Amino acid sequence: MSPKPISGGCLCGAVRYEASGPPIPGSHCHCLDCRRHAGAPFVTWAGFRRGDLRFLTTPPREIAWACRLRGFCPQCGSPLTIRDGPDAEIVDVTVASFDDPTVVTPVAHIWTEDRLPWIHLADGLPQFPQARSREEPSRAAAPWLYGLTSTNFWMRLPVSTSPV
Repeated sequence: MSPKPISGGCLCGAVRYEASGPPIPGSHCHCLDCRRHAGAPFVTWAGFRRGDLRFLTTPPREIAWACRLRGFCPQCGSPLTIRDGPDAEIVDVTVASFDDPTVVTPVAHIWTEDRLPWIHLADGLPQFPQARSREEPSRAAAPWLYGLTSTNFWMRLPVSTSPV
């Protein structure tokens, strides 16, 4: 049985998407680039296989920044996606742009070395100074992920042996 599609879009409705496959467990990212992309103290992301994500209307406009492609609505500017390049196997999507953001539960805080000092983390999730290790997410959380042939997704993740 296929999981129920996850749908979402931008503030003005010009960009709408649907993800048909299971999401990679999400993370709260505190890096400077994500904060500036979203205009927020941190951004919560969930990833999807490129083939499982389709845009139903206008696709996001993308800009290359810090070796990645960041996507946003060309009309209202809502931040929507990030990927490692045009051929990346994984596309990360802002969980706040989901029609129902409660369908994904974040599993970690990443790039906490960039966390704003007035953000106090008390949710008990693991915290990583940079990205999660290559072992994350767990096989139990996303078993399909271990069949990926592309290494684009893992190449951007520095190896970290344990959370902070």
